[in-house]
Amino acid sequence: MGSRGRQPERKKANAAVIGGVVAVVVLGAGVSAYALFSGDSDSSTAADDKPHIKTGPVTPAEVRTAADRFLTAWAAGDTAKAAAATDDATTATAALTSYRKDAHLSGMKLTPGKRAGAKMPFAVSATVTYEGKSKPFAYGSELTVVRRVKDGKPLVGWQASVVHPDLKDGDRLVTGAAGDPPIKATDRDGNELTSAKYPSLGTVIDGLREKYGKKAGGTAGIELRVVHKDSGKKSEHTPDKTLVTLAEGTPGTLRTTISPTSQAAAEREVAKREKAAVVTIKPSTGEILAVANSRPEGFNTALQGSLAPGSTMKIVTSSMLLEKKLAGVDKKHPCPKYVTYGGWKFQNDDKFEIKDGTFRASFARSCNTAFISQAKKLDDGDLTKQAQEVFGLGRDNWSIGVPSFDGAVPVQSQAQMAASLIGQGGVRMNPLNMASVVATAETGEFKQPYLVSPDVDHRTLATASRKLSPSTVSALRDLLHYTAVAGTAVEPMSGLGTDMGAKTGSAEVDGQKKPNGWFTAWRGDLASAAVVQQGGHGGDSAGPVVRQMLLAGD
Repeated sequence: MGSRGRQPERKKANAAVIGGVVAVVVLGAGVSAYALFSGDSDSSTAADDKPHIKTGPVTPAEVRTAADRFLTAWAAGDTAKAAAATDDATTATAALTSYRKDAHLSGMKLTPGKRAGAKMPFAVSATVTYEGKSKPFAYGSELTVVRRVKDGKPLVGWQASVVHPDLKDGDRLVTGAAGDPPIKATDRDGNELTSAKYPSLGTVIDGLREKYGKKAGGTAGIELRVVHKDSGKKSEHTPDKTLVTLAEGTPGTLRTTISPTSQAAAEREVAKREKAAVVTIKPSTGEILAVANSRPEGFNTALQGSLAPGSTMKIVTSSMLLEKKLAGVDKKHPCPKYVTYGGWKFQNDDKFEIKDGTFRASFARSCNTAFISQAKKLDDGDLTKQAQEVFGLGRDNWSIGVPSFDGAVPVQSQAQMAASLIGQGGVRMNPLNMASVVATAETGEFKQPYLVSPDVDHRTLATASRKLSPSTVSALRDLLHYTAVAGTAVEPMSGLGTDMGAKTGSAEVDGQKKPNGWFTAWRGDLASAAVVQQGGHGGDSAGPVVRQMLLAGD
């Protein structure tokens, strides 16, 4: 979407930490050691006559001392003392107790790295032992020293990631029989899918194991894993992550709909960009052919993202306007520089206008005001109804085989309702949703995307209440095709034949210098959508990603 404007401390003497000294605390057999390596030095300060609370940033000496206090106690197994060295003793006590009790970790050695401001990185080496089986466990983490407000004392700012970088609030490290047997996930041709070959599928495979491990016929092994807190929301769910395998389980085999050709192309494209995500599906069936994210170990934006889709949402809006006879492909349609609605003044990118233009021209050039101008003729719930009834969005009932976010098009009013028409306001989508949207526009019928065939577990896929009429489908295909040959999507779609169409999008986000770039398109029996966060114009950022997906085929 184009830009939018709105008018109308008594200090005590402390023992100095001597630079270059290595101090090692050696405890009883089988217990732990903590090695302190420091290249800095500092001297103590004299006591003041009057008590006062120290303020300001923590000093290098305070960072080293606070980190030393915490790490020494933690390595020694003195949970109470370690927790007291943090700014949240209660939560830290629970987490550190769980670390030994639930994760079955012992023999810890903690080695700090080089301080960076208030942060102190450190290396952890330990042994995980369970039912006579043991393995080494090593990783790196980091702590931050903060100043307690009430007395100015420097303490470790508590957060779950201090224990392990993969932990968030409410998460735990647990060692034991795996809750779910491992799986051997395969592509549609029977070839094994691994995160080594397809980095983006790591979290997907974890999700498949959680849902299908037992159904696939495998047996559980013994593992140290991250057990994530259950948020209760499908779209926010993160599968458990295995860190150490003490005893291998027996995997069951699970075939997915992933196309090796398409997935390889997706991995190549997202690897070239910092914040890209893409999904490709087969419109005639809903099969998911590829899923990829630039940050494979991070949040699965492709399937679970919740971002404003910008002008790609105009596909849904256009279907509604066409059905309500508020627009026609060849009919004259207003595209002024500005439209004010609900107290907001909306404008087009670069403040362009189309005089005496058609709706086709407005769609192809992504004219915001052409859509905003129709807000006064709509009820607040019209777009929500269209998204749910025709495109299957916003009902939280998709069952693709792994956790997903199914889009959100809430009922809004006034300016927010108008903004929703152009993919802003409260509208939220991800590449999975937008690939499905363009697929529905192409075929006229919503087919819920899926990664695992419903025949595997006899689950029911989501359906839409109704199909688009043949005339509306024809009009949408016309609009999308024209955009690909004469509109904002020309460059990415060049040379891709005649049976294709596309829509660009740029979604503004508060605090970002550049908008998120979106692009969605179909070509034959392929539909793909991508987002590049902070990518700028969708045709320039996300467009090349989708182009390569359509060229790769299925």
